Amino acid sequence: MKRFKRQVSRRKFLSSTLQAGLGAGVAGISAGMLPSSLAALAGTNRRPKATADSVIFIWLAGGMCQVDTFDPKGAMGDGADRAGSYYKKIRTAAADIEVCEHLPKMAKWMDRASLVRSMTHPFGEHTAAVNFSHTGRPPSGTIIYPSLGSIVSHEAGPLEEKAPAYVVLGQPMVPRGPGFLGGKYGYLYVLNTEEGPAGLQPAFGRTLQDHQRREALLGGLSESFYAKKASEPLVEAYEAVTRQGFGMMNEKFLSMFSVKNEPSSLKEAFGEEFGQRCLLSRKLVQGGVRFVECSFNLHFINGYGWDAHAFAQKRLHLVIEQLDRGLSMLLQDLDQNKLLDRTLVVLATEFGRPPEFDGQGGRGHQSKGYTILFAGGGIQGGRVIGRTDELGGAVADRPVTIPDLHATLYQALGIDFDTHLEAPGGRPVPITDFGNPVSELFTS
Repeated sequence: MKRFKRQVSRRKFLSSTLQAGLGAGVAGISAGMLPSSLAALAGTNRRPKATADSVIFIWLAGGMCQVDTFDPKGAMGDGADRAGSYYKKIRTAAADIEVCEHLPKMAKWMDRASLVRSMTHPFGEHTAAVNFSHTGRPPSGTIIYPSLGSIVSHEAGPLEEKAPAYVVLGQPMVPRGPGFLGGKYGYLYVLNTEEGPAGLQPAFGRTLQDHQRREALLGGLSESFYAKKASEPLVEAYEAVTRQGFGMMNEKFLSMFSVKNEPSSLKEAFGEEFGQRCLLSRKLVQGGVRFVECSFNLHFINGYGWDAHAFAQKRLHLVIEQLDRGLSMLLQDLDQNKLLDRTLVVLATEFGRPPEFDGQGGRGHQSKGYTILFAGGGIQGGRVIGRTDELGGAVADRPVTIPDLHATLYQALGIDFDTHLEAPGGRPVPITDFGNPVSELFTS
């Protein structure tokens, strides 16, 4: 898959165009009067220095309520007619950050984590919002766009030669896929944290040695076929995925995909299934995986998970408490293994929730004002970027888009967020939909 470099980047184009216009005194406009997005693009292209070489992307499926977690408000809601936060707020290790009372463990880490409280996009329905959050683009009838993880796989590859570049802990889904990049840049998914991927296990009653003999036989039979069909994209992708899968069928990689042999005290500290996925995420980046998506989609905890409709709102604290335990232990475990400085941890979700309650005491969907969290990987801790209004119902300052989120992750990994990918037919597609990194997360 080819990449295209813009001969003139949009930053250089805007910079030269705006400087020429300003030099001529166009309509008396000054640089200080430009919209912030244009002013940033017109400025010197000095990218923040980051230390990340891997990402753990924690996905809270359903839509985390910002006012009940990382953007609590003074106004307290009653679960009925009075809008506001459902839980009290507490102080944290960062002087200017408060969080929900059910996040006491994460409160101790907030001097090393930062929040973007002004995320916004136009999609208030789950399917469209999940797709947009992962691909950075609205659905299209003519092209399937690649996911954030697949683009990272394409641009950066794995840290360890035979490791997969991209792993999903949780159910497979199309928005997480490689789109037009092809299967070579897809993900390996894990549903069982004790056993690892079923596809990498030897057939029942067979040993690894049995499998290796069969692999050698298959390789001999397939060699002439691949030689004839090597130029066909689907065959190329199949051969690459098959070769990579066989390469991982050994004790080293099979143990990397399981927490079975981890100390029981460590597993207990991480807590329930989400916590075990967090522990496995650390093992994976330690073993050479570049991008791990760790899904928290365990709806059975309170009935709806993060999608806090109806009665689920009244039991949302059960979900928040598991997040608090698993996420705080992940940061601690990464830090103790000297991985936090090089691993970017992102807590994301498809949208937030409104401060108002519905007729059954739950909350609806809100895409124009919600929160994501960053930690590690060169991120400056203790910062809040953007804000919502007094109740948390809309962005009040410094809106940040999904393309901006993607550009931030690419920047942290040293991936050029100004490049293009090649879609079918040779069409160049920008790696982001004109997103810009959230520079405040990096600057000292």
